[in-house]
Amino acid sequence: MSSRSPTLAERLATKGRRLSEDGRFSYEEVQLALRNRGTPIEALRYEITPSGLHYLLTHFDMPEIDEGSWRLEIDGLVGRPLSLRIEDLKRMTGVTEPVTMECSGSGRAMVQPRPVGQPWNLDAVSTARWTGARLREVLEAAGVRPGTVDVVFWGADHGIERGEEHTYARSLALATAVRDEIILAYGMNGEPLQPQHGAPLRLVVPGWYGMASVKWLTRIEAIDRAFDGYQQYPNYHYRQTPDEPGVPVTAIRVRALMVPPGFADFFTRARVVKAGRTVLAGRAWSGFGVGIARVEVGINGIWRDAALGSQPGRYAWRAWRYEWDAAPGEYELVCRATDAEGDAQPVTQSWTVSGMGNNVVQRIQVLVRP
Repeated sequence: MSSRSPTLAERLATKGRRLSEDGRFSYEEVQLALRNRGTPIEALRYEITPSGLHYLLTHFDMPEIDEGSWRLEIDGLVGRPLSLRIEDLKRMTGVTEPVTMECSGSGRAMVQPRPVGQPWNLDAVSTARWTGARLREVLEAAGVRPGTVDVVFWGADHGIERGEEHTYARSLALATAVRDEIILAYGMNGEPLQPQHGAPLRLVVPGWYGMASVKWLTRIEAIDRAFDGYQQYPNYHYRQTPDEPGVPVTAIRVRALMVPPGFADFFTRARVVKAGRTVLAGRAWSGFGVGIARVEVGINGIWRDAALGSQPGRYAWRAWRYEWDAAPGEYELVCRATDAEGDAQPVTQSWTVSGMGNNVVQRIQVLVRP
C-alpha cells in the first residue's frame, strides 16, 4: 500500500526541504531558478552591470505598489515619527555609490552534499550605481531615542518560508545603520529604480551580502532589542548542523571571477580557445569595503600573479588581467583573490546547511586548439 501524499496545508507548514530521491534538482528548485535570474558570467566585462543584467532574488512575489500613495514610515523609538514620499527623500543630500552586491547563496549548486534552495552557480553577483538619500540623515531627522538597539527595515513582500508566514524584514544594529555608506536608494544606474529591484525605494548596505539590502521598503522601525524576525533569525546563519544556533551572515567573503575566455560549448559551457596570446580577465571583491591585495591565476595547478586594475568605488569590485601564452592542449583555469586583511579564497569548498558563503575558487575547463 502506498503512503499518503501530504496535503497542501501540510506542505506549506513544513520547516524542512528534501533532496529529490535521485539527487537531481527538483521541480521546485528549477522553478526558483527560472524566477530568480543570475548575471551571465561574461557580463563581468562591464565595470558597472547593466540594470537588465543585474542578478535578482525575490523571496515571495513582487508587490504591487502605487508610488503616488506610497509612504515610508519611520517610527518606533523616535522623537519625531515621519511619513516620507520619494520627493521628500530627493530633497535630502543625494549620494551615488557603486556597490558590488552578491547573494549569500552564490555557488550553492556547486556544494556537495548539495543543500536544497535557489540553485545558484557563480552568477549571483553584480555591480550597480545606486542613488538615494543617506539612511543616517533620515534617522537623524526622526530623532532616534537613546536605548535603541536595532533598526528594522520592513519590505512590502509577504509569504511563507519553511512554514513561517511573515513579511520580509531585516535589521541593522544602530551603530551600523548610521554609517555614511548606507543608502535609501530610489535610483539605479542613472535611472529610476525598477520594480524588480525594489521600486520605489530599497535599502543598500555596501559590503554585506544582498539579503541585508531590503527591497520595496515601507517602514523603518527603531526598537530596544535585537530583532528576531525570520529573515534575521533563524535564516541567514552559517550552520554545520540544523540544530545549532549558527553565526549570522554579514560581510561578503573574498572572491575573484574570470570572464570565460574563447567561446563556449552550448550544453557544458566548456571553453575553446585559439592558441597564442590570450587575455584572462575578471573582477575581484571583498566585504565591508576591504580592498583586494592580490589575484592569482592557476593554469593546470601552476599559480601566477595577475595585474590589478581599476575599481569604481570603495565598495565595488576591482578589475584584474593576466596574459597567457596558450599552447595547444587541455587546461583547467582557476582564479583566486586575497584581500587587504589577508583573507584568501579557499581552493576546496566550505559547507553549511544552507549552502551560504561558498567562495571556493572558480574552475574553467578549456581546450586550446592550434
